[in-house]
Order: sequence, then structure tokens, then C-alpha cells
Amino acid sequence: MLVNTLIGVLGILIFLFIFWKKLKEDYAPEIIFKAATFILAGILAGWILSINFFSAWFFWWELAGGLIGLGIVYFKLKVRFYETLEAFVISMLPWFSLVFLKDSVFNFSFTSFAAFLATLVFIFVYYYFDVHYKNFAWYRSGKIGFSGLAILSLIFLVRSVLALTGIRVISFVGQYEAMVSGGAAFICFLQIFNLGRIEK
Repeated sequence: MLVNTLIGVLGILIFLFIFWKKLKEDYAPEIIFKAATFILAGILAGWILSINFFSAWFFWWELAGGLIGLGIVYFKLKVRFYETLEAFVISMLPWFSLVFLKDSVFNFSFTSFAAFLATLVFIFVYYYFDVHYKNFAWYRSGKIGFSGLAILSLIFLVRSVLALTGIRVISFVGQYEAMVSGGAAFICFLQIFNLGRIEK
């Protein structure tokens, strides 16, 4: 219990720092703090629901809660959606990496350790995309949002492929994982395609 609490507190602190760093050039600190509070409240609500209903779906409950919080932030605080989504995505990745690392240590889980390493790779890939995406010839619009959506697409795609192979990860939901993650990856790829078509 103590370890879970420490992981939660450290994850929140890392989330707040990265979220603030990503948005500090465009928004006042109070706007960023309010946005982070709504998103974290959504994640907390998703976690509480996952404890009481379908605990195996904790990843999806928390993701849904965070996205609902993001939606509230978008309409209430009038922030730019894709910019805030990117901040949300990159801020969550270190938190998830800590969850996987903890599980790999305490449950001697190789798959959780592999998921921890994969999460670190996704973080590095995100920053590569964030620096270079405007130079991608096929992404004509250069609109912000590519990096966050691309990483989400890759995460969901990898989850779907792994689920099809039968590999078990603590955040998977059994036989439904391949379908749910595959559908989420398709939606993210579609959003990237739509963003890329927007005129500069």
C-alpha cells in the first residue's frame, strides 16, 4: 500500500511538472493548474470506478477519465485541444512507466519490465516527433497534435498486436484488448490524417 501511494504521489508530481512545462509558454500558471486538476480528477474517478467495476479495465477507465477531464478543460477553459492532449499524453507516460516498473519488481514480471522499457522508448519517440514533425513532407499542415496522436496510435497498435499474440500485461483486458486497442489506434491514425489535411 505504501509503495502504491509513493508511486501515485511521484507520478502526480512528474505529471504536473511535465504538463506545466509543455504549456507554460501559452497559458498562465493558474490555467495550467486548473487544467491539470480537472484531468487528474478524471483519472482519479476512473481509478475509483476500476476498483469497484471491472478492475482489469483500469487502464481504460483511467484513460477515459483523463480524456473526460480534458474535454471539460477544453470547453471550460478554452484551451487548444490537441496542444493540451499532447501535454496530457507525455505527462502520463512516466507515470505509467513507474507503475510497470513497480509491478516488474514486486511480482517478478518480465512482461511488466518489457512494458516499462517500451514506455521509455515511447517517451523518446515522442520527443523525436515533437522536434521533427514539421519537417515531415506528408504532414503538410504542420499542425500541433501530431506527436501526441502518433504516440497514442503506436501505444494502442502495440497493445493490440501483443494481445493477438497472447502476451499478458497487467493493463490488458483479456480477449477484448486487441479489438479495443485496435479501434483506438485506428481513431488516432484517422485524426492524424485529418490534421495533416488542414491548410496552413
